[in-house]
Amino acid sequence: MVTINNMKDVNKTAGWQFWVDRGGTFTDIVAKTPDGSILSTKLLSENKSFYKDAAVHGIVNIAPNKNKEVATIRMGTTVATNALLERRGSKTALVITEGFGDAIRIGYQSRPNIFSLNIDLPEMLYTQVIEASERVSAYGDVIRPLDQKKLRLDLEKARKNEIESVAIIFLHGYRFPEHEKAATKIAKEVGIKQISVSHLTSPLMKLISRGDTTLADAYLSPILNTYINQVKNGLQDHLKSSPLLFMQSHGGLTDAGSFRGKDSVLSGPAGGVVGMVGTASSAGLKQLIGFDMGGTSTDVSLYNGNFERTTRAIIAGVRLTAPMMQVQTVAAGGGSILKFSSNRLQVGPESAGANPGPACYRNRGPLTITDANVLLGRIQPDYFPKVFGPEGNLQINNKIVLKLFSKLSKKIQKEIGHHYSERELAEGFVRIAVERMSTAIKKISIQRGHDVTNFSLCCFGGAAGQHACQVADSLGVNSIFIHPMAGVLSAYGMGLAEMRSINQASIESPLEEGVFRCLERTFSKIEENSTEGFKKQGVPPDLIRFSRRLMIKLKGTDTALPVAYRKNLKDITTDFHSLHNKHFGFDVSNETLIVESIESEGIVQGSRADEPIWDSGEIDTKPDSKRGVWFNSKLINTPIYQRKKLAAGWKSLGPAIVVEPNSTTIIDPGWQATINRFGHLLLTRTDSRPATESLGIESDPIMLEIFNNLFMHIAEQMGIVLENTARSINIKERLDFSCALFDAVGDLIANAPHMPVHLGSMGESVRAVLTKHSGTLKAGNVYLLNAPYNGGTHLPDITVVTPVFNDSGTKLEFFVACRAHHADIGGKSPGSMPATSKSIKEEGILIDNQLLVSGGVFLENDIRKILSSGSYPARNPDQNIADLKAQVAANNKGVMELQNMTQRFGLEVVQAYMKHIKKNAEDCVRKAINRLNSGSWRIEMDNQEHINVSIQVNKEKGTAIVDFNGTSPQSSSNFNAPKSVVRAAVLYVFRTLVEENIPLNDGCLRPITIRIPEMNLLNPHYPAPVVAGNVETSQCITDALLAALGACAGSQGTMNNFTFGNENYQYYETICGGAGAGPDFNGASAVQTHMTNSRLTDTEVLESRYPIRIEKFEIKKGSGGRGTNNGGDGVRREILFLEPMQASILSNRRQIPPLGLANAENGKAGKNYIIRKSRNNTEKLSATAEVSVDSGDRFIIETPGGGGYGRAG
Repeated sequence: MVTINNMKDVNKTAGWQFWVDRGGTFTDIVAKTPDGSILSTKLLSENKSFYKDAAVHGIVNIAPNKNKEVATIRMGTTVATNALLERRGSKTALVITEGFGDAIRIGYQSRPNIFSLNIDLPEMLYTQVIEASERVSAYGDVIRPLDQKKLRLDLEKARKNEIESVAIIFLHGYRFPEHEKAATKIAKEVGIKQISVSHLTSPLMKLISRGDTTLADAYLSPILNTYINQVKNGLQDHLKSSPLLFMQSHGGLTDAGSFRGKDSVLSGPAGGVVGMVGTASSAGLKQLIGFDMGGTSTDVSLYNGNFERTTRAIIAGVRLTAPMMQVQTVAAGGGSILKFSSNRLQVGPESAGANPGPACYRNRGPLTITDANVLLGRIQPDYFPKVFGPEGNLQINNKIVLKLFSKLSKKIQKEIGHHYSERELAEGFVRIAVERMSTAIKKISIQRGHDVTNFSLCCFGGAAGQHACQVADSLGVNSIFIHPMAGVLSAYGMGLAEMRSINQASIESPLEEGVFRCLERTFSKIEENSTEGFKKQGVPPDLIRFSRRLMIKLKGTDTALPVAYRKNLKDITTDFHSLHNKHFGFDVSNETLIVESIESEGIVQGSRADEPIWDSGEIDTKPDSKRGVWFNSKLINTPIYQRKKLAAGWKSLGPAIVVEPNSTTIIDPGWQATINRFGHLLLTRTDSRPATESLGIESDPIMLEIFNNLFMHIAEQMGIVLENTARSINIKERLDFSCALFDAVGDLIANAPHMPVHLGSMGESVRAVLTKHSGTLKAGNVYLLNAPYNGGTHLPDITVVTPVFNDSGTKLEFFVACRAHHADIGGKSPGSMPATSKSIKEEGILIDNQLLVSGGVFLENDIRKILSSGSYPARNPDQNIADLKAQVAANNKGVMELQNMTQRFGLEVVQAYMKHIKKNAEDCVRKAINRLNSGSWRIEMDNQEHINVSIQVNKEKGTAIVDFNGTSPQSSSNFNAPKSVVRAAVLYVFRTLVEENIPLNDGCLRPITIRIPEMNLLNPHYPAPVVAGNVETSQCITDALLAALGACAGSQGTMNNFTFGNENYQYYETICGGAGAGPDFNGASAVQTHMTNSRLTDTEVLESRYPIRIEKFEIKKGSGGRGTNNGGDGVRREILFLEPMQASILSNRRQIPPLGLANAENGKAGKNYIIRKSRNNTEKLSATAEVSVDSGDRFIIETPGGGGYGRAG
């Protein structure tokens, strides 16, 4: 236990206050004594040999006298987060609308890792599903009354099966909750203890995220209650009647009795953000970057005058819709494991955690970032907590660190023939971690429209101070703020927090004068409920103030922005447009605005502690000691100061180290440190940073990893800009796009993993631009193409290519490009996905190497002429133009970042590492090829076409020849696949076979030769139709390749492209199915496979926007092929039309099923059919069909299951 006498709050309290953050690795406790002194302690969160609960143990040790009066205990905890991560929650039943029992499991149908054949989907939180017979429309019409008798029987049976919690989620229940209320009453009568109901838990549109949130609440709340009771029992002699408050994810405290599972998952990180803002504001800082580096991970956040919150996040695979601090977690903490793999030094994402912990923790742990800092002298053993060893009283072991680094150095020399000293390796690992953390900060700043160079870096968590100056230098930030309690700031933040309650209500109405009456009424209702909740916690109503916000979005989109509520339409509209321009960079003044929901935040005034004054220490204090510390490959004798001895006004130039019981701060050369009157350590950059870094051009395993991450980060930043600035739902919400950068010859260097079918194919488009314009390429020009015969895929996929020149515009250095699926590019069918096209002319506007921007001027008139030309012009050219401008903006971001990179490292170094990472990827693929055997396969398609592939493996050379000779000739159908699609499929397949996490670039294809005959199904010539080749044939190519290699049975072999529309509506979706099984894994059910990973529009959103109703969306059990390992099941999707429309299905595998491998069963083929209301009969449809549907007709799509692997037992 540590006493910090320097910090003393002049405001004395009636009793002790304890502020606790129970983290994944450490539990931090800050205590404020009755006389205002501040104490703190740090304990391992899990240490069963010494105590049952770290928080209870720490509090009792600080205040062992049971008669000491405790005024309050405030806690943040990861108990619920850990239960979510480890799936150790309450036994829960899901009660959901009939026909949607699998809806939460299917989710939005995308898979988490596009290169994993063994698709690992998150484990569900429920153990039983009860489908309730009920249905309410999007407009409140009762289609089917709730069958209460059946539900009661089902819940009684569940209770007998030891179900502890239920989550009740009915379609459109957020807005029309009568059925949910009735179900809740029945559950209570049956005796279910924990009942979470969606209209109370998350009263917002979107069945999936609201459902996940409600499930999380039901699953976690009993675990929280058990922990709360454990704390109360352990502290019953101390706590007595004093309040026990918990930090919620949104940054407000609540009484233990009101703490809910859904509000607990960011409890600890929220305390850190509150602590950061509360402490830094007293130092006059208003723009803050939160940098919270702990043992397991690093949390980054931003503050720009207001708490930045979000209402949607994915945590441990669970989609949560609840107010929470906007915190980005990076898998890089003090415990991140260090390794050498694929000829690169790598940091994490695995962590040593608290047990065994880093190698220096004396528990046989692996090398970690903490160990790297020990070796570099940045962490000194005698200044680190002595809590290790069998008795928990030893200091860290630096000898084992040196031994393990020496062992790693020898391993690297043996594998690559180059010697790296232990110090060089440690510095390299730290640099990689710093780049990763700064990259995460850049990413969130771009997403939110901030320039981080104007911010101060606020460091907290046990490890942040060790890397503060390095991260700031990487970001270009010139000031750093470190609080005296930085090592335990999340705990300290509990004391600075206020009691808060945030409540929401769905509105979904146009922003117009008539909506204000509804808004006032709804605000009053939820604030009345909030006041009642506070009263139950003992808070007088006169201490509560409310802050009101509107969540506003553009009509037809899902991206809502928070705007302060005012009773003035013009003011609200102006505020929204200003915020929209800041976030997305374009004007929407003529668009219809929708109030999606409202949010009221109740704040209890006077419920937070004040920042204490730093009142002791010496300005001219001498260093406690001096030690050798490595800075930029130089060993410098560095002074070490104990922070508790430093008085306000103390200053020191770097290098220096400031130590305290719970953290260490490294002051690098070029920085100056000062202490202000609150004891805050303020670091300021005094020396200018070098404009460039001096690096060699030879491959280095440290810089190889850094450049790999930097190149990928550029592609990701481009994607963020495109997502933010695009207009169409296809790009903005379905994320059907990819961004990439290329070298000067058009070779792919980095491609952010967005859409698999785009992978590897964009390079063909870049090379097409380079070939056609080789003598006329100019700086400031941008090119546009979608030609399938010249690097494109199909016409809706439009590629925008920007050449990157040197500063004088005389030398071509790189290319950047992005490809996006436009909602419509003309053609005979809305959405440009005709099922029966016979010529490319019927599929839309073909654009081949058109100049889009000339000398920096966007050629809008020229492009509009092209979009309006031909027999089938584009239907919404305004949207095309807006999306093209977004693509240009994304490319501009890539250009700027590449120029920054060349300025930092030099052109020669950047281009050298582009070659190195291609060689690295090539070596990894050659290594994977060495494990493969030659093979061949023939895939039959429903349209009588076939794909024939032979793969000849040369293990000695690590090469493969992929030969498609024998494949069907060019087809009259639209299943022709351009060569670029084949290239993308081959690249995808060989990337999935590489076990390591390697960069995806052109190097992956260097060991592979692809042979395709001319005028072939896989190499069509103009004017062959190709729209299905990109979405259907591509799936069959991947199945054929994987089968030839014996790697995976056939997946569903289709994307199930479904479109419908009329003069007023147009809609397009792809539908998931079953994945194929492999030699050592089952195929996943109901998931997007191989060449697509697009999302599906939420049922509630779909029904609110279109005159249709989804009657069923369920897994088609038993449709996967049986085998030693079973194939995944497909799905059944049933759509009821509420007005006449045209509908189209473009699919495959309706006759010939996905094939099983190694004597396993095939998956079951899919089906398309309509049940006509007028004739009450079933009309079977082929794999590709265009039909008219009337009101009351039902369109049913059953997608294929995946093939099994190995003979069934």
